[in-house]
Amino acid sequence: MRMNKLKVLLSLTQPLRRNDSRFLSNHHCRHFSAQPSYAHVDYIQEQVLVEGRAKSRAAILNRPSALNAITPSMAARLSRLYESWEENSDIGFVMMKGNGRAFSSGADVVTLYELINEGKIEECKKFFETLYKFVYLLGTYLKPNVAILDGVTMGSGAGISLPGMFRVVTDRTVRTFSNGAFLYLAKDVVYSTPEAQIGFHPDAGASYYLSRLPGYLGEYLALTGEKLNGVEMIACGLATHYSLKERLPWLEERLGKLITDDRLVIENSLAQYGDLVYPDSKSVLHKFEKIDKCFSQDTVEEIIEALEREAAESHDEWCNTALNKIKEASPLSLKVALKSIREGRFQPLDQCLVREYRISINWVSKRVSDDFCEGVRARLVDKDFAPKWGPTRLEEVTTDMVDCFFIPLGELEPELNLATALREPSM
Repeated sequence: MRMNKLKVLLSLTQPLRRNDSRFLSNHHCRHFSAQPSYAHVDYIQEQVLVEGRAKSRAAILNRPSALNAITPSMAARLSRLYESWEENSDIGFVMMKGNGRAFSSGADVVTLYELINEGKIEECKKFFETLYKFVYLLGTYLKPNVAILDGVTMGSGAGISLPGMFRVVTDRTVRTFSNGAFLYLAKDVVYSTPEAQIGFHPDAGASYYLSRLPGYLGEYLALTGEKLNGVEMIACGLATHYSLKERLPWLEERLGKLITDDRLVIENSLAQYGDLVYPDSKSVLHKFEKIDKCFSQDTVEEIIEALEREAAESHDEWCNTALNKIKEASPLSLKVALKSIREGRFQPLDQCLVREYRISINWVSKRVSDDFCEGVRARLVDKDFAPKWGPTRLEEVTTDMVDCFFIPLGELEPELNLATALREPSM
């Protein structure tokens, strides 16, 4: 019955999606020619490639030079693909992976920055609407789905993978490189949520899965933007399987030959190429006692005070590193992020996405602060790494400022409308 309802809905909406020009880039120009131009459509399709297999399909994020940062057209294409694959009875399960050295570095915030400066706020809103609806689709997907996180996975890159059924991480060596804002020297999959450092907030479902990590690890990751490697992602539950990089071709070949929609068969196939791993002695996961002691505090100010006390008592350099990371971030972003994660702990995915949408719309609309554009400018555009936050200090951030990000958008601004009644009728 549920599948039939989905078929009816898709049959009504598919023609609109196919011809909806809002999903196309603004750089597309109409040419007066007797022959139709397919160049831009080809470009969009090249950003997300498709591999067809016996009983499955794979979506491949294909912007390797940009670390597979997600554009509006990519988010729209992923939604269309996954919706059609869910309805296709010949497809048993789906996969997603990235081309190059990253799975995905998250949303293409430079494009959003440019759209905001051009006054095209509606296009930014459409991007978040499309992205968050895809995250919800993935989190409620009817078929088994596998994400292979081989490389950097940041921000919204985590949002389009972590809600899925199976998340495979690897021991891939990520050599020295920068995505314009963040420099990595790591041996492994690198996962992080660095949004507060660019004046934004953990979104695309982050308030849902971060709030469900052990203890107060989610608050720690959100406020500091610190990284986890693949082994740590396994240990804290963000990933389901760990495989050596050299085994990935065998794993993918094995999955490609499967003629099944049985999640247990898929899980057993993943396990055949998996490894049992444990965090090393330097892992932040050995700091759980200190993380809980400091990041369980009610406010950002109290978290900082707790870290300062712990640093003075234990002389642990980890405390100073965490403090420095927090002090680099937007004061307003820190308070918004903390409140969002605390609320997310008691909400299902759909409610988390609705709240995150409200917060994102407030950031791009500059209703309270210009910190998002300022953070992107300082770290990704001008790269002076000296953002001028407003407000500049935590004590200047009022409760009313924070609350503005969470209140309903109002009659003139539609809320994020998810298909909850259709996909989760019990909700």
